[in-house]
Amino acid sequence: MQLFYAPDIRPPYHTLSEEESKHCIRVLRLGRGSRVHLTDGRGTLHVCEIDQADPRSCRVRVVETLREFEKMPYRLTMAVAPTKNPDRFEWFLEKATEVGVTEIIPLDAAHSERRIFKAERGEKIITAAMKQSLKAYRPRLQPLTPLREAILRPFEGRRLIAHCAPALNPAGKSFLPRTLRPGEAVEIFIGPEGDFSPEEVALALENGFEEITLGPQRLRTETAALVAVVMVAAANG
Repeated sequence: MQLFYAPDIRPPYHTLSEEESKHCIRVLRLGRGSRVHLTDGRGTLHVCEIDQADPRSCRVRVVETLREFEKMPYRLTMAVAPTKNPDRFEWFLEKATEVGVTEIIPLDAAHSERRIFKAERGEKIITAAMKQSLKAYRPRLQPLTPLREAILRPFEGRRLIAHCAPALNPAGKSFLPRTLRPGEAVEIFIGPEGDFSPEEVALALENGFEEITLGPQRLRTETAALVAVVMVAAANG
């Protein structure tokens, strides 16, 4: 299956961008009548046939439309501080998209070592990962957001914060896989290399967050974030 991203598609016809037209006709060597798939990134998958095999302006005709294609049975928002090495955070964006995530919020925290985030490049990485993993849902990528703003923003669901310091709540931290409930909406905060500050964790708890642990291992930021994504996916079957 060859998947192309077309957020503005309006059946029955659609013309691919020049870049994707070239990839479709010259790289993949597809011709008139060949089948391709297009998604709007919002859950709709269109089965199409190439109508005009032009490498600069390839036009396709929609022959079948599938709604909510492979929709995840849960919603997951990952709020993660970008790493000092941007390649590591970009790796997380790619892998989280492949596994399954609804929204990603890059965080600007007190101990952040990187306070610049190239959103345009991040969007391209997410789009490429969505197409490569044949998904019809494209994760939303938010701009770099101050931690306090991210904590105070409304969210309908459970909010969890992972950190390495001892728990501030007398009840202690919950092990993420044991606290998850299938089908729920979850937001998970993962801190920078220097972890969240005690004041940041306290602010999160004051606003309804639960403290969690991902296990006894010492994980890099991007590893911890991906482990959390995988744990949520596994809990939802």
